[in-house]
Amino acid sequence: MGLLKSVLKNYVRWVDRINKWLGLAVMYLVFVMMGILIFAAISRTAFDKPYLWVMEMAQFTMAAYYLLGGGFSLQEGAHVRMDVFYEKWSPRTKAKVDSVTALALISYLVILLWGGYSSSLYALEYGQKNYTAWAPPLAPIKIIMTIGILLMLLQAISIFIKDLYFLFSGRRIGGEA
Repeated sequence: MGLLKSVLKNYVRWVDRINKWLGLAVMYLVFVMMGILIFAAISRTAFDKPYLWVMEMAQFTMAAYYLLGGGFSLQEGAHVRMDVFYEKWSPRTKAKVDSVTALALISYLVILLWGGYSSSLYALEYGQKNYTAWAPPLAPIKIIMTIGILLMLLQAISIFIKDLYFLFSGRRIGGEA
C-alpha cells in the first residue's frame, strides 16, 4: 500500500508541475496573438498591404493558448462551476461530488483524445490543409490540440486521485488537512 501511495503522490506532483509550468508559459501566447493582430492592422492600414495568413495565425495561436492552458485552468479550478450549492458543502461532500464529476470528465476527455489522435494521424498522413486562401497545414494545430487534451486528461486524473485520497484519509495529498 505504501508503494501505491508513493506512486500516486508522484503522479500528482509531476502532472501538477507540468501543467503549472506549461500553463504559465503559454499564457504569453495572448501577447503573441496581439502582436499578430497589431501587425495585421498596421500592414493593412498604414501600408495598404493586407496579408492572408494573419487572421488564421491569430486563431491558431489562440487555439494553442486555450488548449495547452486547459490542464492548468483545471488545476486552478478556473473552469465554470455552479457555486449555488457547492460553496455551502463540507470539504468531504465537495470531494465526493468532484470525484464523480472527474470520472465524467475523464470519460469525455478519453473520447476527445481518441478523436484528436486519429485526426492528427489523418492530417499527417494525408498532408491535410485548411480550405482557405492561405491553406496552412493542419497537422501542427491538431497535434497541439491532442497534447492539450492529453494534459487535461492527466490533470483530471490527478484531481480524481486527490479527491479519493482526501475521502479515504481525510488529508490532502500535500499533507495539509
